[in-house]
Amino acid sequence: MRPLVSGAVVSVHFHDGATVKKGRIAFHDRPASVPSGSRPCNGATRVGGVPERLFGDGLGRALRLLSDNAIAKRDYDQALNANHEAIAAVKAAKAALEAAQINLGYTAVAAPVSGRLSRAGLTVGNIVSAGVNAPLLTTLGSTSPIYASFEVDEQTYLRFLSQDSKVTVPVSVGLAKETGYSRQGVIDSVDNRLNTSSGTIRARARFDNTDGVLVPGLCVRARVGGGAPHHAVLVNDAAAQTDQDKKFVLLVDKENKVQYREVKLGEQSQSLRAIAGGLRALLTVMPCRGTGSSAR
Repeated sequence: MRPLVSGAVVSVHFHDGATVKKGRIAFHDRPASVPSGSRPCNGATRVGGVPERLFGDGLGRALRLLSDNAIAKRDYDQALNANHEAIAAVKAAKAALEAAQINLGYTAVAAPVSGRLSRAGLTVGNIVSAGVNAPLLTTLGSTSPIYASFEVDEQTYLRFLSQDSKVTVPVSVGLAKETGYSRQGVIDSVDNRLNTSSGTIRARARFDNTDGVLVPGLCVRARVGGGAPHHAVLVNDAAAQTDQDKKFVLLVDKENKVQYREVKLGEQSQSLRAIAGGLRALLTVMPCRGTGSSAR
């Protein structure tokens, strides 16, 4: 947040780190030129109408006298020019008044969006200047909704993100202190090209953050996609072994003997791997939600 007029900060209306609503006033400053300049401009617009009317009346008389050949054409031209000058002077005063009133409105610096404020960079008594290089009054970060940007691989893009933009693609994220994915959101946008160096594409997800826990700059783990819950045989991912080009697991039968069983692996859900073929459930199986690729 930067000042739009030069002057002095006269009041700060928030505490460092406060959460504010859109439109709430955060700063007030006193411009150096607006208060003293607006009153003369206002007076000029009020008084300016008097000479404008007088010159208008004089122009009307000059036109009547000219039609009767009672005055010279030169006198009529002078009256016409004086009338134009009076009109221009009043318009200039009105424009100056409008500019002063606009600048006066800029003295109250309000939050453009709802979010959380940083600390006040300038306090009461500091002199501020307007422009793109003006010092920051403070920074404001939107917290709800909040967006997470990440890269996804080509396979995930083709499976989940290359569909019609009207299709809602779910996304879940986990924080650094979590092992799972506690927050649910949706894909908000996908970049228009794949990065040929990394084989990934940039995506952005949108999350509700009513509790304000998520703040800009946090590092999260993101998981894209997902299907309806379904029953699946799940084993610990470390139990699935590789035998050349085959995947297998070791089973213990009723006689407590180890058996070799070739399987077809499905998708991974946290530390568990779904078995798509080769095993038949003997006990009650767990509901599993198919997921897509994970990214950081």
